[in-house]
Formats: sequence, structure tokens, C-alpha cells
Amino acid sequence: MPEASPNTPSPFRVSGQVAGRELVIETGKYAKQASGSALVRYGGTVVLATAQASDEPIEADFLPLTVEFEERLYAVGKIPGSFLRREGRPGEKAILSARMTDRPIRPLFPKGFRHEVQVILTVLSADQENPPDILGPIAASAALMLSDIPWQGPIASVRVGLLEGQFVLNPTLQELERSGLDLVVAGSREAILMVEAGAQEVDEETLVQALEFAHKEMQVILDLQERLLPLAKPKLAWTPPPSLSEEEKEAFYRLAVERGLSAVLQTASKAERSKGLEAFMKALVEEALPLKEDGTKDEEKRPLLEAAFDEVVRKELRRLVLEEGRRADGRGPRDIRPIWLEVDVLPRAHGSAVFTRGETQVLGTVTLGTGRDEQIIDDLGIDETDPFLVHYNFPPFSTGEVKRLRGVSRREVGHGHLAKRALKAVLPPEEEFPYTIRVVGDVLESNGSSSMATVCAGCLALMDAGVPIRKPVAGVAMGLVWEGDRHVVLTDILGLEDALGDMDFKVAGTRDGVTALQMDNKVGGLPREVLKEALLQAREARLYILDRMAEVLPAPRPDLKPFAPRIIQLKVPVEKVGLVIGPGGKNVRALEELGVEVDIESDGTIRIYSADLEAALKAKRRIEELTMEAKVGEVYEGTVTKITPFGAFVSLFPGTEGLLHISQIAPGRVGRVEDHLKVGDVIKVKVHRIDERGKIDLIRPELEGKIPPRRR
Repeated sequence: MPEASPNTPSPFRVSGQVAGRELVIETGKYAKQASGSALVRYGGTVVLATAQASDEPIEADFLPLTVEFEERLYAVGKIPGSFLRREGRPGEKAILSARMTDRPIRPLFPKGFRHEVQVILTVLSADQENPPDILGPIAASAALMLSDIPWQGPIASVRVGLLEGQFVLNPTLQELERSGLDLVVAGSREAILMVEAGAQEVDEETLVQALEFAHKEMQVILDLQERLLPLAKPKLAWTPPPSLSEEEKEAFYRLAVERGLSAVLQTASKAERSKGLEAFMKALVEEALPLKEDGTKDEEKRPLLEAAFDEVVRKELRRLVLEEGRRADGRGPRDIRPIWLEVDVLPRAHGSAVFTRGETQVLGTVTLGTGRDEQIIDDLGIDETDPFLVHYNFPPFSTGEVKRLRGVSRREVGHGHLAKRALKAVLPPEEEFPYTIRVVGDVLESNGSSSMATVCAGCLALMDAGVPIRKPVAGVAMGLVWEGDRHVVLTDILGLEDALGDMDFKVAGTRDGVTALQMDNKVGGLPREVLKEALLQAREARLYILDRMAEVLPAPRPDLKPFAPRIIQLKVPVEKVGLVIGPGGKNVRALEELGVEVDIESDGTIRIYSADLEAALKAKRRIEELTMEAKVGEVYEGTVTKITPFGAFVSLFPGTEGLLHISQIAPGRVGRVEDHLKVGDVIKVKVHRIDERGKIDLIRPELEGKIPPRRR
């Protein structure tokens, strides 16, 4: 433990064993001016969480919550690699970690709370064994619980791996590299609130078991946090925004139903439905406005009625699903919207495809690059480069809106990462296909499930590019409507169903299993049967989509597109790497003059990149000549380089020569070598023997058996 001065405050500390390692939560020592703060230690990884709310509410119709995940590179003993040598804006991993905390804590704030809330998670130490991302929800939960912010926690989070058929709680980063499952689950005492997973074609039953295992194991973390409750500050007194009474809401809903809300909701087109709902709301509000004593309408009620209309729409949509089995666009619960697809849509792209499902459309493209195109990663993890990139773009025109383009949003990063996990599971090994691969999903239209459409479009684009993926992958977004003892699982949800439903469940995978999973639960605990039902219904939809994709492109193309770079990979003995490089890089420069790029790794792996296949093959032949090794019994066409009284030295290939002894030059006795050979002669020779010092004895293959071999 670090030494403390006499004035060091005494923190309150709780600890327990999680996966055989001590998890420590302490408060009262650091960041004491924040409303709530907690320090969480797990192994050598330390995360500090602070929670703060504004004194006054702000004008907003949403919860103004911000979660920041700050990676300090001193946590792993690194100086930032940027020009300024300080941390900049959050990288992809930090954004994903912030979302991993935001999603489970957000539903637990009271409805109508409009004070601005900021949760900041700072990684102070990372041991590169225990990832800090799963400590984020734990630390944020403890800080919020200790603060004066009204919040209905605590929550906990754990990670589950799958090694040799067994679940592993909180696997290390090293174990994750071998794991068939990377599942992060956050939940409360009663419910699973958030799921994020990448998997190697794991079946649905195993996933359900993994979720149950995670929820059971997180209980000890919840126990630890509850021991902090006596230290919690009194909660902030706050006033919810004004709203209609329950009686007024019910009367407003009955009026909407009488005026035909159901028919307006079941309009197939999103644009027409939105316009219809807008017009319907204006007319409904106008009719519902009460009269004042002077006979004029009570305009103070107008904003309250308008605000209540969303709840009216939600209530009627849910009734239609539960009682009539009908959805906003007229489909049944298990129906998938019409699908159309096309591939090879862009002439210069290395691979391209368009996937359209209803009013959601994504253009997927693939670009193949060299090892020099790998993404350089400057964060707290082990990996320093990444050869597989997936980028998701969500422009405002995709939803018929006008917004400023301000760079990549956190949502875009999260959706791109989900698609990346889904596709990465089926990529070929790097030694088989040594390209850097970039997949881009440009959302051209959006009405729900655009991330899963990106998986489908990305998969088709990979196959169109000739990337030898092991199996096709597809994805679908599922929803849930739950009231009392009734529930309905919805397949291929619309944006409206996502916003008004009780669960958003995205599942991607092959015919044989799940490769990516993301879930956000807005209700209480989901029984095992409901989870399994949703997964199996998603599988049914996934198989249908895969069938449709196979009709357009059943397998990866056998060849790359004309504009794609060609990569030839070979391996040479480590001791021969210097020969390939040459003095001062002379040999590499000579190779690159052929119109190729050459990457040489320390283990002897060499990659040759070129858009010209012939140039790449020529460079390969030169490297093979530079690094060839003589083998006993092999015949070579060599060049005489030196004549001596006892024989001739013959170059078999650059850097390697052997001795053709005078006794092996011709039948009978040879008096002078010069009578038979001269420097520059090209002759066939066979390697007869290589001694322990590497000296090579040669013979003439045409004379083998006619003259006795030389004795040493």
C-alpha cells in the first residue's frame, strides 16, 4: 500500500472476491467535491468514477445524461503518440466503454428528471490483464448511489468467456484471445439491463446459459455496493415537469382511439405515417383543449396535450400488438419487411453491395489494403494495430432530416463496432488472406435496424470483393412488448417500435450460430423462456435473410476485382532476412523498382503488394533466389565463378556456391580444370553432400555412377 501522510483522509472500503481476484470499492478519499465518487480496483486496474448533477433543471424533453470514459495513457506507462503528446478526444475503445456504462444506468433515472447529469470515468491504472471497461458500470453505479442524484440503482457488470466448453467469469485479456465468447452483461438485482457480445458461432441455448451465469455471478458485486448505502447523501429534491393527470391522459387516449388513431398508425410508409400522425395530433389536441370560464380555449394545456401524445401512440401501438397481433406497418409479429439486394454496384470499389429491407437501406463497400494500411491504436489495450476496420455512417438525409455534419457520433461508433464483431468471426486467417480490410456501411435510408442491415450489406460486399469468408453472416433487430402476463416478440422492428417497445435485441450470425449480440432491456427481469424465444425467433429470421442473400451471391467470388491490390506472401528463414534487405536496403529498393511494395517482418514473413500481378510474381522469384537454400540431391543450373587447381567453384544461386572437385569434372583423370571449364560457364550440377560447416560438394549429374564420388 502507498504511504500516507498523517492528514490523509480515511476512506470507506468494501471488498470481495470476484473470479478469484479481489474487487475493491472505496470512497471518501478522492474527488470529494463531486456529488458522488468511487474508486474501483480489480487486480492492477483502477477506475475512478464521479457523478455530478446541475443545481437546476434545464429545458429539455429528455434526460440530459453524459457519460465520459477518460483513458489516461500513464495508466499503462505510455506517453501519447500524438503530435502534442497528450490525450486527445476519446478513441473508439473509450467511446464503446462509455456506451457500455451509459446504456444500463440511463433507464434507472426517474422519469421526468431534467437536471443535467455528468458521469466521468477515469482509468488511472490498467494492468493489461483485467480490462477497465467492465469496471465502468460498477464505479458509476457506486458514485451515483453515494451522490444526491435520484437514481434507482445499484447495478453491476461482468464479462463471460467460453474456454474449452466452460464459462469463465471475467477472463483476462490474454484469455479473451482464445475465448469463443466475449459477453458483457450489466444488470440490477432483478434484471439484466444490457448485453454486448461477440461470439464464434455460439448456439442460442449456450447464450441463454451464459446470461444466467452472468446475472448470478454479479450478485456479489451488488452486495458490496449495498454496504455503501449508509454513506449515501440525501437525494436532491426535484420537481417533475408539469403533465396531465392520469384521468386526463386516459380521456385523451379514448378520444384518440375514437378518432381513428389505429388506422393512422398502420400506414406502411414511414413518411406518410409521420405526416399523418402530425396532422392527427394537431386536430386531436385542438379538439381536446378544454374551455375556460370565458369560453376561450385553455392554451396552457396545449403543450401538455402535445407532450402526452407520444404516450397515447405508445399505448395504442402496444394494444394493437398484444390484442390484435398487428404492427405499425400492418405486419404480423414474425413478419420481415420486403428485401431486395444487389452486388457489384460500384465500378472502382473492391467490393460493393446494397441491402434494402423495407425502408432501411445500406450501401456496403469493401476496400482492400496492405499491411501499411492497418489502423494504429494508441490506447490502454495490448494490440497496437488492427487490420480489420468497419465504419458505419448515418447521414441526416437517411431519415429525411437536415442536420450539420459534425463528425462521427457515439451511436455510429457503437453500431459500427457491433457490425465488426458480427463479421470478424468469419474472416479468413491472416496467413491465408493477408490484407487490411475496410468495410463501410453508408445508411441511405433508415427506419429501424440499420446496424443489422450493415452486417448484411457488409457481408455481401466482402463476398463481392473475393474475401474468402468462412460463412455468410446476417443480422436482425428484435423487439418486445410486455404487459402483465402477456408478451409478444417482434421480428425486424421499425424505428417507432424500437422507441416505444420494451427491449431492443440485435442478433447477428451464420446458419450455425450467433457471432454478435446486443440487448437493451427497458423493463424488469426477462424470464429465461422469453430470452430463448427472442433468440430462436431471431434465428428463424436470420436463416430467411441468409437464403435471400444466397440468391444474389451464394459464395465469395473466386478472384479479386481488377483494381484490388495483389498480395503475395512467403516466408524465409530468419537468418536470410538480411539478404532480402541487402546492404543499406539496396535489395528492397531494387524490388520496389518493379512497381511493388515489400513488407518484411522479423519472423521472416514477407508480403509483396502490387496492383500488377506479374510484377508481384517477379519480385517473389527474386526473393526466392536471394533466400534459396541448397538441398542434397537437388540439381541446379550453376555458373562457374572461380577456377582452382583442385576444382571449380560453382554459384548455384545468389549467395550460395559449391565446389565441383577436379575428380568430378570428367571421366578419367583430369590434369587441368581449365581444359574442361572456364569462368562464366553455365553447367548442371547436383548437390552431393553438405557438411556441418555448410560446405557444399557438387557432382555432375550426367556422370553420376560413372565415376566414384570424391572421398574426404
